[in-house]
Amino acid sequence: MKVYHSLCLVFMTLLSSCDNTDEQNKVIEKPNLIFHTSTVERKKNAPFSDAVEVGNTLYLAGQVGINPNTSKLPEGGIKAETRQALENIKAVLQEHGSDLEHVVKCTVILTSTDDFTDFNTIFREYFPKNKPARTTFAGDLLVGAKIEIDVIAVKVDGFKDARVN
Repeated sequence: MKVYHSLCLVFMTLLSSCDNTDEQNKVIEKPNLIFHTSTVERKKNAPFSDAVEVGNTLYLAGQVGINPNTSKLPEGGIKAETRQALENIKAVLQEHGSDLEHVVKCTVILTSTDDFTDFNTIFREYFPKNKPARTTFAGDLLVGAKIEIDVIAVKVDGFKDARVN
């Protein structure tokens, strides 16, 4: 776990050294690579992008269950936080041309494995058909959150739907 935290700190330090001036504010484009900063006021100066677009693939930053309107975690424990984290993900995906049906991979961090069953109850509501590949583990989280979720998704326009029923 110490190695994981050390790697995260190194990664965050590298990202924070990137110059993201007001002139660049919303989007930094490089060939086939777009860095999308957040449209949520409290996250506009974050040292990371809300989403990075590579071709037709979106890589979203981890989302905790903070309500963007109140900047607070919801009351109600893991179920309420999971629901809000997934709503936050849904909003970022929609802003960048995708949706929950086009999520292909999730990484989930829970602060307690005791919350796994309650988390899955809400997760299944958001992914009833197209179940993304998923990795779930327990670890410490910032801001008192019980859960953090990041996803990889394809953009709707760039995806030929080949679902198996």
